[in-house]
Parts: sequence; C-alpha cells; structure tokens
Amino acid sequence: MRRLAAAALLLLAAAAPAPAYGDPVAADLSSHVIEIGSGFTGASVVLFGATLGSGDIIVVVRGPPHDVTVRRKTKIAGIWVNGQSVAFDHVPSYYAVAASRPIVELLPPSARARYHIGLANLALEAEPPATPQEAQRYGKALIADQQRAGLFAKTTGEITVLGGQLFRATLSFPANVPTGVYSVDILLVRDGAVVGERSTLLDVITVGINAALSDFSVEHSAAYGVVAVVMALMAGWLASLPFRGA
Repeated sequence: MRRLAAAALLLLAAAAPAPAYGDPVAADLSSHVIEIGSGFTGASVVLFGATLGSGDIIVVVRGPPHDVTVRRKTKIAGIWVNGQSVAFDHVPSYYAVAASRPIVELLPPSARARYHIGLANLALEAEPPATPQEAQRYGKALIADQQRAGLFAKTTGEITVLGGQLFRATLSFPANVPTGVYSVDILLVRDGAVVGERSTLLDVITVGINAALSDFSVEHSAAYGVVAVVMALMAGWLASLPFRGA
C-alpha cells in the first residue's frame, strides 16, 4: 500500500505545471469546484505543484469574507439574554493553513503577520465603538466559535515535498462549508523569507434541490419565510396527531 501511495503521489506531482521562466513556483488544484448537493458530507481537493529550486511551501486557504457579530450572553432574572456585542468586518468564512514544516521554523513573526499566516495573524477588524481590549477578547471568542464549527482549522495541515521540487497537499472541507469563492495562496519560502507566490481560486457551489432552495430564499425571501413557517406549523400538527386519540 505504501508503494502504491508513493507511486500515486509521484504521478500526481509530476503532472504539476512547470514554473514559467522567472516564476519560482507553480501550482494547481485537482478540481476548482466543490458541489454541495443532498447528502453532502464534506469534500477534499488535492493541491499539487512544482518549484524552481528547493524550498518550503506554505498554503493558506480563505473562504469568502463576511461580517460577524459576537454577542456575550448575560443572565438576567434567571434568563439568558444577549448582552454586549462586538461586530467584525471581513472575517473569512473559512480558514486553514498547511505547510511542509512547522511554520515557526520557516518564517519570523513579522513575515507571518505580513502574510496573515496563522489565526493569531488574522487581523480581525472590529467596528467602533469597540475598544482594542474588547476587540481582542471578542476576537478570541470568534475564533473559538469558528474552530468548534470546524470552519477554522485547529492544526496546520501537511504538505508533502517530493524530490525537493514537487509538492502535494490534500485540502479538506467540512460538511458545513460555506458557499462562495475561496482563495488558495501558495508561498515558496527560503531562508526565512517568501521568495515566490501563486494564487488560485476554488468555487464552492450548491447543486440540485439545494441550489433551487438557496436561489428561492434569496430572490423571494418573504415568500420563503412564509413557506418555512407554514411547513413548521404542519410538522407540529402532524407530530401531535398520534396523541390526540390518547
């Protein structure tokens, strides 16, 4: 099995596009589209590439940005209610990093901050009137929530380097992955500095009945809300029928 896996890795990496003259790194995805249909349980995409000369590889995957409000629950008269909140702009809906070696061994803190590598370097933008202290505290809560949802990776993924110049990584996405256009940034690192960059896009879309429902909810939001309420009422009524004759 190990020999078969190694042979498959060699064939896939050999298919990687060769870097153009003067371009130190080239990369591509096995597929640029993830389709979410009924029964979707997650998906994986293979990233493969090649470099001119040796070096280490870091890959950063970001989902489409959106605005997020983090609320603190407060207990009043024995009831939990929403308390203070902090809103953040342009938060990636998905975030993951992979590397050929531990990132702390590859880049100094200043470079990691410049390229927003690692959850500590996301540079979350809190809206006024949040203070810097509140932004930091609520930002940590936001990251923890996203990690529990599986949308912010807790660990760094692995990148396999073959022959010093070919590389491969498996990018995995959970069942609740948001739709939209994802950016996949590939960085070539040598001697503690980024010497080459390449970016590619990944589109996560809904298909079949899921796509139809999604389009209907956006284009006819009022009607969709009415239908949802009616269906909920019908479900409750049907559930109560077995107990009516008791």
